[in-house]
Amino acid sequence: MALSAGAAHERAEAMWRPRANRLGLWLFFASEAFLFAAFISARFVTSGTDKPDTLNQPLALGITVVLLASSISAYLAETSIAHGDRKGLIRYLSITILLGLVFLVGVVFEFREAMEYFPPGTIYGSNFVALIGLHGFHVFTGIVALAVALGLGKKGHFEPDDYWGVEGVVKYWHFVDLAWVIIYPTLYLF
Repeated sequence: MALSAGAAHERAEAMWRPRANRLGLWLFFASEAFLFAAFISARFVTSGTDKPDTLNQPLALGITVVLLASSISAYLAETSIAHGDRKGLIRYLSITILLGLVFLVGVVFEFREAMEYFPPGTIYGSNFVALIGLHGFHVFTGIVALAVALGLGKKGHFEPDDYWGVEGVVKYWHFVDLAWVIIYPTLYLF
């Protein structure tokens, strides 16, 4: 039995849409990786490996742990909806958002200390504020995207066979976490 033209089009779209979405997301990540690479390399080009003794290492390590924990909860949110567990999706997305907000509070403290000990007028201070600001903006947009996915999840969107919105935002969150894993040693260890 032959498919009608409309049914054939829907079937083809259902097959290619997820691939196109994933390709678009990976191309976006590639462009963002170049942006972060430019900021990170600028740090080393302008100030070498010099860093102030006044860096708050415990704060940086603490917010790093918080952000890495948020990646685990994001993964659990995606896994939950993949297995049809809407309550798990809502619980783990909420935890991820909360951890992201805790991270941003830590960033505010970082900014405050940076203004006091190595202001933007200094070479290291300029690099610090630029990298922390760039990453903080990405965390903020990730939280907004997670909140949208949470709202849609609460309204009944997403099913085990159709949860691209959750998958895409979780992949973005993992990218933001990976960027921090590179930024943290760039600013605090080298």
